[in-house]
Amino acid sequence: MKKQVFILAGQSNMSGRGGVQWYHGLYLWDDVVPDECAASPSILRLSVDLNWEEARDPLHIDIESKSKTCGVGPGMSFANHVLKETGCTSPNIGLVPCAIGDTAIKEWEKGSKLYNQMVQRTKAATEIGDGGEIKAILWYQGESDTDSDHASEVYGENLKNFIEDVRLDLGLPNLPFIQVALASGSERNIEKVRKAQLGLKLPNLVCVDAMGLPLNSDDLHLTTQAQVKLGKMLAEAYITQFLVQSSADNEPKIC
Repeated sequence: MKKQVFILAGQSNMSGRGGVQWYHGLYLWDDVVPDECAASPSILRLSVDLNWEEARDPLHIDIESKSKTCGVGPGMSFANHVLKETGCTSPNIGLVPCAIGDTAIKEWEKGSKLYNQMVQRTKAATEIGDGGEIKAILWYQGESDTDSDHASEVYGENLKNFIEDVRLDLGLPNLPFIQVALASGSERNIEKVRKAQLGLKLPNLVCVDAMGLPLNSDDLHLTTQAQVKLGKMLAEAYITQFLVQSSADNEPKIC
């Protein structure tokens, strides 16, 4: 059975910093995994060396550099909620972690290292094992761009180009793209980036707003419970916008 593949891309709030705090000069994860993020034989992840394995938080532990501490992100909550709401019981969801903390959108432009790695991993996910079908890209990025007046002003155009390039290079012109509007960032420019995110109009593009979700003590990264909620929000967006609408009997299934 082909896996239903979801790409997790962007920066640190997608890779996950839930439960990560500063202790005596080090960032440490508290090892707390909520029930909503529990591992399941029905949820797999693509490792850094392109092997499918049972998914569990931290999903990005081998994707980001060893200098970054990963915790809970939205991926496992998303996958568990999709399984719950669609009634799947067999191994069916494949998560492809690609997010890298502290990266601006220009670092994701076509031809860049991050872009090429994401496209390579996405294509590999469709071929390895029993194969897979790419269902959507989940994108949470933009905090780094709020640090720059120029980057925030051109963010919308850069995001549009990124989405169109990814769809073209994957050969999927209608690939669902679910982005997250920022919950944090530089006060000087956050509203510019959020306006670009919330205002971008492209086919099969949905925006989930994270503003108001609780943040860690750094006032930048989502807490564990905020990540749980965000994962459910992303799942509901996927189900309502891309499954229900395409289901003739209004009973979405991905199995």
